[in-house]
Amino acid sequence: MPTDRVCLGRKRPVPSCPNPLFLQWLTELRDSAKEKGLKTQYVYQKAINSLKKYPLPLKNGKEAKILQNFGDGICKILDERLQKHFKENGSDAPIHLMEEPQKEPSGNLSEHMKQTQKEVRKEKGSKKKREYVPQKRSGGYAVLLTLYRHTQMPGCKGFMFRNELQTEAQPLCEKSFTVPDLGSKYTAWSSVSTLIQKDLLVKTHNPARYSLTDQGLALAEKLDSEESGMAKEHVEQMSEEEDSQDGPDVVDLTLEEEDEEESSKSSERLATALSVNQARAHISESDATGKSQTLESGRTAMSWHLPPGSYDIVLCVDVIETTGGSSGRKQELVKELQRNCVTFDIRKLNVGDFLWVAREKVTPVPGQLRPPVGKELVLDYIIERKRMDDLCGSIIDGRFREQKFRLKRCGLRKPIYLVEECGSAAAHLSLPESTLQQAIVNTQVVDGFFVKRVQDVKESAAYLTIMTRYLQKLYHKCTLFCRSRELEGDGGDESEQTANISCSLMAFTEFNYGAIKNKCQTVREVFARQLMQISGVSGDKAAAVLEHYSTVSSLLQAYDQCSSESEKEKLLSSIKYGKLKRNLGPALSRTIYQLYCTRGPLS
Repeated sequence: MPTDRVCLGRKRPVPSCPNPLFLQWLTELRDSAKEKGLKTQYVYQKAINSLKKYPLPLKNGKEAKILQNFGDGICKILDERLQKHFKENGSDAPIHLMEEPQKEPSGNLSEHMKQTQKEVRKEKGSKKKREYVPQKRSGGYAVLLTLYRHTQMPGCKGFMFRNELQTEAQPLCEKSFTVPDLGSKYTAWSSVSTLIQKDLLVKTHNPARYSLTDQGLALAEKLDSEESGMAKEHVEQMSEEEDSQDGPDVVDLTLEEEDEEESSKSSERLATALSVNQARAHISESDATGKSQTLESGRTAMSWHLPPGSYDIVLCVDVIETTGGSSGRKQELVKELQRNCVTFDIRKLNVGDFLWVAREKVTPVPGQLRPPVGKELVLDYIIERKRMDDLCGSIIDGRFREQKFRLKRCGLRKPIYLVEECGSAAAHLSLPESTLQQAIVNTQVVDGFFVKRVQDVKESAAYLTIMTRYLQKLYHKCTLFCRSRELEGDGGDESEQTANISCSLMAFTEFNYGAIKNKCQTVREVFARQLMQISGVSGDKAAAVLEHYSTVSSLLQAYDQCSSESEKEKLLSSIKYGKLKRNLGPALSRTIYQLYCTRGPLS
């Protein structure tokens, strides 16, 4: 058999990537996209991984199109960089490592390729991180400036909530904080995660509170000084132009449209600069009047209102009420509402099945595809709809108590239970009809809900129609003010709150975010849910225990301070709960003690 010729000798090291220039350019593109917080960094990283696996040299960007994750855009960028490389280094400049052994028989690399290889290794190994600075008029830029200016206000609380921050930062940003651009799912608020990763912003508590770190405060101060410096330059330029005009004003009719646009933009910038200076002067004046007045002015600045005639009353239907299950019955509700000419909107509601919002009337802007997003305030009426079979299932699996508990805590003052009795269908359920009727009565008498009984879907649609007409008439001449649920505990005159209670409403975004079912919970909330799993512990009883012992740790410490076993069992028995201020009782107190202090199984 013929034997293959074996070449003995030193093996030439195979380069890790035969296309180092392409690899270097893609790495630069990835790093620049990463600094700007763009999602294209992941696209470039995938292209880099494909290029490292390819063992052959590439002559241009078009040849790279055969590789995975290389599209027309990346190939075009590589060709442009390649042309620029040839212009600077000559048309014979080497672009990859595979050609070197043919040019130099000794096998050594040329000096030029050694330098490029060292540069690539330096960029890979010891790359200096640039200081992150958000792009002007971007989401991160607006958030940093807003939080910084808020901290400069006397009497500020040191943090801002999400809705409050979005409202005040929107004028400083070109993109919307709530509505994504066409063809994208990202908004200006998406840049907040980048600020948190860069240790410029801190997110704490639930609901979320946003505040600046020391590093973020320094960067925001730098951005604010740059913007105020630009505003001063615009003011000085305008004053110099006014001083230079000695004679009467002469109108130049030969101006082009571009010059007019530039002059209008400069006037807008001047107006914004003047408004910023006026606001700062107003803040400095209010500092002398005392802390109470600044808190009131800050609260009024954060709030907004809808005057009469500037909004529509719209019924909001939960998307679950229109899809899934018996779709024919659910579509019948939508058809009935359409027949009754009810203005409604189908959306995701985190609590309840129906509610009403006051939606601001907006006019379309010429040249824009979508009209601007109108503000929305939630009216104080929310409906939970139950069929008898659904009511039976919710009682068995525990959803019934939980849903009532969440409706009480949602912030709306007038919850309604809409019960469809469905004729004789209740006779074939797993629970007796008397149990279901007792649950409905308890909902009305004990929980304080308004209960409306109907027979079928048509009557439900009729009730929703009547309620919509009633609310449109009720709020016809009302000025609606936005109140923040998170700031209700700041204090204030209760007489003012009760006087304007029907016209002080929550924003829909804040309401729906606060009603999320599976959001992060505090230790206090988890403790309350644990207590409510005990048979006989209602929401009022759990709340009464939490008033004395807010966490499990505090309760266990109280048990440790008791001298005897009987004293531990009766520790919670004298706690008052509910409107009638009844005692919790020794039996329930003993059960809770056994649950948290018995090491073995409960007897």
